Amino acid sequence: MALPNHASTLERVWHYAYLVICGLIFLFLIAPILVVIPLSFNIEPYFTFTEKMLKLDPTGYSMRWYDLLLTFGMLEPEAPRDASWWADAWANANWINAAKNSIIIGFFSTIIATGLGTVAALGLSRPEMPYRRAIMATLISPMIVPIIIVATGLFFFYSRIGIQDWGIPYLGVILAHATLGIPFVIITVTATLVGFDHSLTRAAANLGADPVTTFRRVQMPLIMPGVISGALFAFVTSFDEVVVVLFVGGLDEQTIPRQMWNGIREQISPAILSVATILVIVSIVLLTVVELLRRRSERLRGMSPS
Repeated sequence: MALPNHASTLERVWHYAYLVICGLIFLFLIAPILVVIPLSFNIEPYFTFTEKMLKLDPTGYSMRWYDLLLTFGMLEPEAPRDASWWADAWANANWINAAKNSIIIGFFSTIIATGLGTVAALGLSRPEMPYRRAIMATLISPMIVPIIIVATGLFFFYSRIGIQDWGIPYLGVILAHATLGIPFVIITVTATLVGFDHSLTRAAANLGADPVTTFRRVQMPLIMPGVISGALFAFVTSFDEVVVVLFVGGLDEQTIPRQMWNGIREQISPAILSVATILVIVSIVLLTVVELLRRRSERLRGMSPS
């Protein structure tokens, strides 16, 4: 916000000091990203800036670590890059398999979290709902309780019921990630429902619509931006989570974060920085979509003049 012309000297000093403080905080928050991204293009197998990189010498930069994401674990990485090479990469490359596992787990956990979280938010938004605060606190507890406690509890619970013997791939990890994603869906959908005009649902009921039709034709179009935003947060939570996977995931359920963890323990390679850069880009895209959906939701509810 611009300073008014009548601002005093002290107000002007504080205004510019405030901008500097905000800029420093912003720089502190994004500094790790600013370091990781250029290091992922280092031609040398180091986690530090080389002399050539500091001098902006093009020979000090390379895409070799991004290429390693495709070739690491392949049977014939040096073969000509034809259809059989890509088939080999798709079937055997460790990072590609980890990405496939992350997408599968993230997709199904997001579906479960979105469905259950939306239903819970609709119930909690009704004024006649008893013990709303206690139920809300219980449902969002997975995002408050330290993740190591949640992972430990899930490990002992899954061991007790023998979920690994049910024969359903990824089931334990999917349910665990859905548990972590439900609070985000509840919060975003509940925020969307703030100020929701319930006279619309009563009008639909007076016109003869049953509850399912009312939800599908009246409520769902208005809360859809919040539902999609919650789903994106749930997917990002699943896609970036590593602690729960370490506790409840099988040996063949290697996700991208788990593969990065194993890579840090077994071999220090800038390929990990390449994956981190890709994840940062994906996160920025998803957050941009969430912001656009938030603005659309405000326009639909008449909270924004634009």
